[in-house]
Amino acid sequence: MSKSVRVSVLVPVYNVEEFLPECLDSLVSQTLKNIEIICINDGSKDNSLKILREYAEVDKRIIIINKENTGYGDSMNQGLKKARGEYIGIVESDDFIDKDAFDKLYKIARKNDAEIVKANFYEYYGNVKKDKGLSKLFAADETGKIINPREDNRIFYKPPCIWAAIYKNDFLKKNKIDFLPTPGASYQDTGFNLKVWSMARKAFFVKRAFLHYRQDNSNSSVKDAGKIYCVKEEYDSVEEYLEKRNLMDELGSVIFTCRFGAYIWNLKRLKIKPALEFAKIVKEDYERAKRGGYLDENKLDDVGKYNSRLIAIKYPKLYIFLRPLHELRNKCRIFYGKILKGS
Repeated sequence: MSKSVRVSVLVPVYNVEEFLPECLDSLVSQTLKNIEIICINDGSKDNSLKILREYAEVDKRIIIINKENTGYGDSMNQGLKKARGEYIGIVESDDFIDKDAFDKLYKIARKNDAEIVKANFYEYYGNVKKDKGLSKLFAADETGKIINPREDNRIFYKPPCIWAAIYKNDFLKKNKIDFLPTPGASYQDTGFNLKVWSMARKAFFVKRAFLHYRQDNSNSSVKDAGKIYCVKEEYDSVEEYLEKRNLMDELGSVIFTCRFGAYIWNLKRLKIKPALEFAKIVKEDYERAKRGGYLDENKLDDVGKYNSRLIAIKYPKLYIFLRPLHELRNKCRIFYGKILKGS
């Protein structure tokens, strides 16, 4: 590994000609100059590859991996293999990042000998050209110090957002942490994220945000209801990873709690027919978690007797049919909240 490269930034690219220039501009202007920008073009059919080549002609730090469409996971794995940097950063090609981001994150990582440095991020809506707000990933007592995620596992329960961080390259290689390369799949940041926290001992969380996470990209895979089973595949792969390392006794209940959180998110958003199909998986994994001793009911039954996550995974079909009542109740809360504010 070349020590001259401080950070290797991985940029997965697929049909993002509308947003790609803004992303690349934010990377080539980084105040940390000794970086490499590895752009993995996953068979784009628009002008994305042309844009990449134009930027690479001007800035030799840009490395292009051009390949047929094999999916996000394979793209990221190819980028990881190519990376020479001491640390790995990830910036999605429809997002952009502040120019001092990698300079700040790298200095924190070196000063604290951290395996991961993770920051907050901004939710960005390009149609109005502004940030909606700062994400609140971390509690006040989590930031500004080294944390062992195996001892303080709150980070497991937060959104993956793998791109608002840098990862020590040697740490990823030593622990064989990569992405599930399933073609056409979604949620592939989930497995990578959980493997990272399962193996990390020295994580540093930063209150400040650097990355602007685009919320209005209609092509985002998370909006594809046709890929609902991919989330199960991701969690199955994490279980397999932990079983090989004899870590399920320690982390099994944590992983299943995360799994059920993702499952309930699907139950809430899907239309009735696919939701009922997905309910079968929820019920099966609930029974499996109970048999294995991985069901932590205290973590699931924490949002009120009549809107409990525990009820959702025990009786997913009933939960689906009761969704209109939950939605009506939430609307009433919002309505009465506005009335009280105006009084």
